[in-house]
Amino acid sequence: MSEILPYGEGQGEKKTQVEDMFDKIAPRYDLLNRLLTAGVDQTWRRKVRRKAAKLRPKTILDIATGTGDLAIELAKIPGTEITGVDISEGMMKLGREKIKKKGLENRVVLEDGDAEALRFEADSFDTITAAFGVRNFENLSAGLLEMHRVLKPEGGVFILEFSTPKNPILNALYNLYNRTLLPVIGRAVSHHSSAYTYLPKSAQAFPSGAAFAEILKLAGFRSITITPLTFGVCTLYCAFK
Repeated sequence: MSEILPYGEGQGEKKTQVEDMFDKIAPRYDLLNRLLTAGVDQTWRRKVRRKAAKLRPKTILDIATGTGDLAIELAKIPGTEITGVDISEGMMKLGREKIKKKGLENRVVLEDGDAEALRFEADSFDTITAAFGVRNFENLSAGLLEMHRVLKPEGGVFILEFSTPKNPILNALYNLYNRTLLPVIGRAVSHHSSAYTYLPKSAQAFPSGAAFAEILKLAGFRSITITPLTFGVCTLYCAFK
């Protein structure tokens, strides 16, 4: 697979490359998430669920839902209906199997959807979430504008993304891990030659922290907060319409 394009380049080429990559790594994706984060990714998702629950949402849209981990976590909020969208059918197939095993088919639905061209009408959802997906948008601003469009007034958006620690020593160790150990483990377990080289590179290229907050602001969001998690290797962004 050729190197995946950065933001704003290509005419749908990055979407095709990302879809193909995630379809291929889908069978080992959950296992690798647990291995590569030592299970902390589940803690991060619980953090999103607790934040979202404070808004008492009835309808939630989970962008780049993948295998449905965050959508399933959000189903713990009483009385919610969750719609997950993703471009990777391979990932969602596994997600639907997990949803069925948990008996959540009447509350969690996963469907094919491009985050930059959502099928939903304006002001459709109380809350929107995304975990480790917005950095894969081909056009980041277009995706955020769509999220703003389908979110109800006063609704909240909660975005998890990888980031780099501010502490110089932790930053050096984190970068070393991303350059060496992560690609080796990822390649060995997923049997994909480049996916776990692309993923850390995409995280490093992502405009995290204040830079991402400014992009959220330009997309129309307000009351933006930035919460570093686990020494800054992940960040939770909260914003409102």
